[in-house]
Formats: sequence, C-alpha cells, structure tokens
Amino acid sequence: MSDMNIEVYYFEKGGPQNTDKALEVAKKYAQQFGVKDIIIASTTGMTAQKAKDVFDLDKFKLIIVTHSYFFGGPNKRQEFPEDLIESLKKEGLIVFSATHAFASIERSFRVSLKQWAPVELMAKYLRENFSQGVKVCMEIATMVSDAGLISNLEDDIICIGGTGRGADTVCLIKPATTSLFHELRVKAILAKPL
Repeated sequence: MSDMNIEVYYFEKGGPQNTDKALEVAKKYAQQFGVKDIIIASTTGMTAQKAKDVFDLDKFKLIIVTHSYFFGGPNKRQEFPEDLIESLKKEGLIVFSATHAFASIERSFRVSLKQWAPVELMAKYLRENFSQGVKVCMEIATMVSDAGLISNLEDDIICIGGTGRGADTVCLIKPATTSLFHELRVKAILAKPL
C-alpha cells in the first residue's frame, strides 16, 4: 500500500449512538482499500444486525465476534441471543465466540488474586490511552487470525469495535495471531471517540 491521505472521524463520546456512522466509515474505507474481511465485535447482536444491512455479503465477508460464553458469569450462557446467531449464520455471516485474547486466564488471576499480569496490563493501557474500541479491534484481529477465519495474514482487515455497546471505533489492521502479536499493525485508526 502506498502513501495514504485519509480522514479520521472522531466521536465526541463513545457509545452505541455512533454505530451507524462507524459502519459507514468502515464501508467507505473497505471499498477504498479493497478490504474484503470485516471483523465486528458484537455483544448483543445489534451491531451485527446493522452491519448486515450496510455491507453487501456478496462483496464482503462479515465475521462477528461475540463475547465468550459465560463472559458475564456462570448464570448467563451468552449475551448474544443464540437464535440470532443461527439466523445470522444462515444469512451468510460468520459468528465466532472464543476466549478473549487479551484476558483469558489472566483475568481470573486479577479478579481472584488482585494480581495484574502483562496481557491485562497491555489491554488496560490500550483502553486508557487510545480507546476501548481500539483495544477491541486489536483483540478481535488476533482472535480471528488464531481461528483461521481470515484467509491470509498478509491481507489487511477492517475491525470494528466499541465502548460497551454498539460501535464507535474502526481500524485498518494488518492481522497477526496471538503468538505473533508483535507483528500486528494498526495501519490506520479510521474512527474513534475522543
């Protein structure tokens, strides 16, 4: 990719009210850069449903990354309705649930032992110094890479994340697996909250 001149969209505040604009920004740059793989974090399915109406599924591969099962504790199996997961899969979206790359067992140590470990410290740094959505975009990029859901690690992907619910962050990323995280590159932050 040669030199780029891009406009970055900054939201005054993070949150779900930015979802439509974030998806619009993602589509614009996916078309401009010829990116086919669109990776979207979606907790309850709202962002996933909106995305399928924005992106032409004949031109783009939409990979929806949910929270892991029992993320909210042992009494809540999945925040994303499982009937909606099946419905979206039938429409051609890929819906993926796995251990969060930037949490995993380290989160258990932090919660139970009040002991921070390196990966969670990195996640905290990314959340506080860039945004929750930038952290999410980097995380879901590694998760789908580990799962083999993108065909080529040399091809850029567009990742969409947010602050809590909805979408407010869009990143152009050269993906990498978790074991090669040092090779992941956030090539451009296309939208984020201030």
